Amino acid sequence: MSADQIAPLVADLHLLTVLAATRSFTETARRLGVSKASASMRISELERSAGVSLVRRTTRSVGLTEAGQQMVNDMLPAFTQISDSYSAARDLAGTPRGLVRVTAPVALGRQHLAPCVAAFLKSFPEIQIELELTDRFVNLANEGFDLAIRHTSTPPETHVAWTLCETRSILLASPDYLKRHGTPKHPSDLATHDCLLYLGGHAGNWTFARPGKRKAPAELVGVNVRGILKANNSEVLRDALLAGLGIGLLPDFSVPAAGRHPQLIPVLPDWQVQGFFGERIYALRPWSPQVPKAVQCFVEHLRTSFAQGFTPPHPITLLSKTK
Repeated sequence: MSADQIAPLVADLHLLTVLAATRSFTETARRLGVSKASASMRISELERSAGVSLVRRTTRSVGLTEAGQQMVNDMLPAFTQISDSYSAARDLAGTPRGLVRVTAPVALGRQHLAPCVAAFLKSFPEIQIELELTDRFVNLANEGFDLAIRHTSTPPETHVAWTLCETRSILLASPDYLKRHGTPKHPSDLATHDCLLYLGGHAGNWTFARPGKRKAPAELVGVNVRGILKANNSEVLRDALLAGLGIGLLPDFSVPAAGRHPQLIPVLPDWQVQGFFGERIYALRPWSPQVPKAVQCFVEHLRTSFAQGFTPPHPITLLSKTK
């Protein structure tokens, strides 16, 4: 087939590569700004033109046939190069522009990222931000995101990771809960308390470290905890802590601001929580030789906005430990 014959099919071939990543006509249509019916029809027309089935459709999922997967494997590097070249050419125009798709955890996004986005868009009116807040793991390449804002200790090696700020996990309880159940003196005491758990790999096992004296190694203690509530959102856990339902871990960006009553009190402040919500907040992007200028500008804006982290002079404050 000649180049002139292939040219009218290029948009449909690109649609096939997006469908291979999303495995969903609905998500493919959303990403490309077309209707689901149009996306399905264009794939059917492409199959008729190729003379072979490219997509395997079921009521629950969409997959590629062997021919379809081979076609995508061969085309994807070319489409990636075209996208990078086009982005580079646009950046030469000087003014950052275009769409930046971002995903972030719900609590971090609502409390701290949303104000940054508002300020950024005022400074860069030719850039559009599409922000999806979710606490699930997102595959950036497959779902078409430019950036993920995540708190972690070890960013994936396959991604470019820009450090935005330090963060830490804090063990907290309300004055009412501690008055009724007592204040733990040692991490092992938590085994007898109602604990509020974040759904994830460390949900029922918390590890604490306390620096050793006179250059002695740090003391490590692991404790199995239980409670009446598990949630995958730190705002839900924060509200449960404020309601006096138990002792729980929060990332520092979800700790209630000063002036809110009842306030939360740090528990076991001499101990540091290990390996829970992560030690840093990053902007993550799958590695590519070219980073669009709009993405670069947004990352730099976030680095400036998050530079102070979530400790004073940030308005979050903590009361001292009860006696």
